[in-house]
Amino acid sequence: MTLDHSLLFWGFLLVYGGLMYWLSPRSHSAASFYRGADARGNPVGQWSLTASIFISWIFAKSVTNAANLGEAYGVVGGLAYATYWLSIPLAGYVIYLIRTQTGAESLTHFLTSRFGRLAALSFGVAILIRLYNEVWSNTAVVGGYFGMPGEPGYYLAALLFTAFTLAYSLKGGLRSSIFTDMIQAVLFVFFVGAVLFLVMPGSGPDRLLTTGSFTLGGGMDLLLVAGLQIFSYPFHDPVLTDRGFVNREKTMLKSFAVAGLLGFVAVFAFSLLGVHAQLQGIEGMGNTPAAVGQALGLAALAAMTIIMMTSAGSTLDSTFTSFAKSLAVDLPRLAGRLRELPSMRVGAVVMVVFAILGNLPMFAGTDILKATTVSGTMVMGLAPVFLFYRLTRWSPWSFHLSFWSGVGLGILLAAGLIPEAWRIGDGPYGLLLGVNAWGLLLCTAGFFLPLVLRLIRSPRLGEAR
Repeated sequence: MTLDHSLLFWGFLLVYGGLMYWLSPRSHSAASFYRGADARGNPVGQWSLTASIFISWIFAKSVTNAANLGEAYGVVGGLAYATYWLSIPLAGYVIYLIRTQTGAESLTHFLTSRFGRLAALSFGVAILIRLYNEVWSNTAVVGGYFGMPGEPGYYLAALLFTAFTLAYSLKGGLRSSIFTDMIQAVLFVFFVGAVLFLVMPGSGPDRLLTTGSFTLGGGMDLLLVAGLQIFSYPFHDPVLTDRGFVNREKTMLKSFAVAGLLGFVAVFAFSLLGVHAQLQGIEGMGNTPAAVGQALGLAALAAMTIIMMTSAGSTLDSTFTSFAKSLAVDLPRLAGRLRELPSMRVGAVVMVVFAILGNLPMFAGTDILKATTVSGTMVMGLAPVFLFYRLTRWSPWSFHLSFWSGVGLGILLAAGLIPEAWRIGDGPYGLLLGVNAWGLLLCTAGFFLPLVLRLIRSPRLGEAR
């Protein structure tokens, strides 16, 4: 990249940061900062909520992973990663049931009422780990467009991007996040369409949509992993679930359904850039979007940079606001020390601290795909908890046997201690598939074990109490 081109890209970053700060609204109340209400106290509108869910779950690391998988496995890889977005309508429906049937005001509140405070605390720790991963895994993607890991430009761009996003997040909290999400969603869709327009003449839609093999060795194993993880993955992500409690139940459900379907289409469409790279012999080297952008020319690379800034920014500001709500509102309320919303200053301090701490793993070097697959495996035990909660009124052991079984398997997988006998198929993700398939059965058995034992002891009870 020439000096002029480098200055142009740094200019994009500065203009983006300044524009987002200037346009984002300022919150003047705790309800606005933590719940996204407007100046009059009105909840978020349906289309604003839809756009926010759509773009806040289009992580920079996600579209990069989708393109990398498209390069590796063709359309099968793209479908595998896009399948995660089908978990959004599922999560929306479960949250709809929880809100209408239990009256819970948050997932933490719901878990406390059904499974006890220790269960809610365990869940809170899991989502904090999830949020922590979201910081470095998105800022690192943006940094990759300004240099290679280890180069000053890589780290400077990532930290500057963090600072810009933090600035407008401090200004308005969740209200600012949802407002800027609408702008970022429009920019994302426009520039993805522009890049695909440049790609189509080179590869053609027929070749793009028929490249790949639907076999376990051709990426189907990862597609099956995604199909299993959608039943647990969304519930440990407050970036998504916090938005399930900011508007009326039916409005929320419609927004989740539409956003999930749009997200599936958008992520799959972006994965076609990776398929194009495979067809044209472009070496992605772990960052296929950047490689395709460079191959197509300066305009495409600039568009790709804007795509990554908008997708990373929408996720990062949501991560900061979720951190603030989790540590300033949910956990103190769980401890019984909070009766009303805290001041905005408390949430602001939380944001600043985690903006700093959250970037530390970037300097150590990490695999951004593992931020999805490993964390998704560790929380597989949440699937029975949220899917079968109506079968029990009070059963703390059901939560813990299910949840901690999943956590334990995730840790063993990350440590390389799962035996090969668990593998399903000979594909690269065969072991991951085996752990998720057998592990989900184990977690489900753990969830039902206390209920079965209680039913045996009290056969007249139709439901555990």
